[in-house]
Amino acid sequence: MRPIGIIFTFLLLLGNSTKASVPHKIDITYGQDGEDIVTLLNRKADSLFLERNYVKAVKEFNILLAYPEVEQAPVFKKLAVSQAALGNNVEAAKYVEKYLLQDFKPGILSDSSFDNVRETEAFRAVVKKYLPKFNFWSFLYLYVALIGFYIAAIIHFNKKIEIAAKILISSFIFIHSFFILHIFVNLTNNHYKYPHTYAMSTCFSFLYGPLLYFYFKRIAQEYKFKVRDLLHLTPTLLFLVYVLPIYVLSGEEKLGLLLDRIASGRSVQDITIIVLKLSSLAIYGFFIRKIYLRTRQNRNLTKENKIWQKNIFRIHIMYVFCYAAYGILLGNNITSGFLYHMQVISMASMVMYVGYSANVQPNVFSGLYQFNDSLFFKYEKSGLTDSLSKELREKLIRLFDIEKIYKESDISLEMIAKRLDTTRHNASQVINEHFNMNFHELVNKYRIREAKDILNSDQKKNLNIIDIAYEVGYNNKVTFNKAFKKDTSLTPSEYQKTSVDTPA
Repeated sequence: MRPIGIIFTFLLLLGNSTKASVPHKIDITYGQDGEDIVTLLNRKADSLFLERNYVKAVKEFNILLAYPEVEQAPVFKKLAVSQAALGNNVEAAKYVEKYLLQDFKPGILSDSSFDNVRETEAFRAVVKKYLPKFNFWSFLYLYVALIGFYIAAIIHFNKKIEIAAKILISSFIFIHSFFILHIFVNLTNNHYKYPHTYAMSTCFSFLYGPLLYFYFKRIAQEYKFKVRDLLHLTPTLLFLVYVLPIYVLSGEEKLGLLLDRIASGRSVQDITIIVLKLSSLAIYGFFIRKIYLRTRQNRNLTKENKIWQKNIFRIHIMYVFCYAAYGILLGNNITSGFLYHMQVISMASMVMYVGYSANVQPNVFSGLYQFNDSLFFKYEKSGLTDSLSKELREKLIRLFDIEKIYKESDISLEMIAKRLDTTRHNASQVINEHFNMNFHELVNKYRIREAKDILNSDQKKNLNIIDIAYEVGYNNKVTFNKAFKKDTSLTPSEYQKTSVDTPA
């Protein structure tokens, strides 16, 4: 063995360990086992670490990191423990995060070695960033997402809603809910635990606009779909081709992608995708606005339908602006605060409003396919004769005036048709032609008339409004109040105060 090499190695180990960096690997050996310089440095650093000589151990580990062939994760872990032992909370937090980005084992954050720095701001920031957590926002998002899935299912399987309209709006609510669930997973740091959730809702980015646009066309213009409409799916299909290589990766590979983005200082969400999605939302928002402005004067649409379309349009526009603000914040690495959450709040508003409408006024989902003009095309080919129509009318009057079928809370057009021994189509036509209203309006007319009779006969004015609602067939007070005010311009409570013992 060359004497010069032995002397150089000896001096390096004893006198030059304080240097911040060393040149690339020195091609020499030392000792009978032929160990290289990296192995020797590693052994020395580990020895100092085990002896709890953390000051010198930190110096040796830093020297060791200068060699590119060194496996960095174990060194970062020991540096983090050493810095924690020395009370250097910022350095300890820095190295423990570097360790996690190299070898994601978040259990290290609970190690007793970090007890003396655990409550410091720097260390708590790392814990908050990588360990599962729950707060008000996360619980809210989970709640809205689950409610959204339920609403989407209810709408999709509702036979009273026109089939194309319900497929479009239920799909729209489903992808909203799926996106909100994805936000919940990321917000609670569960994307580290379940890496297959990486970009799980991204594939829907370019579907929001087309689904809502064609839903508006369907309910406002009786639009018949054409093959060329499939071109609106082109951005989604192209994007699927782009992200498919990510989706087929293993969980470990997806976690690696996620950690690489964090290590490089990039957001988990790609800003380019956000810009493209925002463009899609804005373009389709413009198209939806044109349909809305063109059809809001349509007399064939009921007032409820017009209000429904107006509110859906406004919530969508609010989401466009909130998503733009979200993109700006993300571009500036701001991932918290009320403005950051506004885009999800607007999404949640859409989900909850649709859910409210599905419960209170489900007829609005079908638009022009649910209105009360007896000359509308849906009866043009009806086989209902005049004599049968009059006979069914008399039976219908008996059901409502004598049997008071409207008091049954689960009343439906199917039930009426069965009691009349006819088809649903014929029952609907009889109601439209002879009463100049649709089924729901007829039921409300009888219910409100009955409610007014009850209130007018209540001389002491002490009846409970909810009891009256149940008595005349309503399931809840909200629906009753709304129907009553539409008929009388007063709420039941206001009417009760002014009513007298006379017929309504």
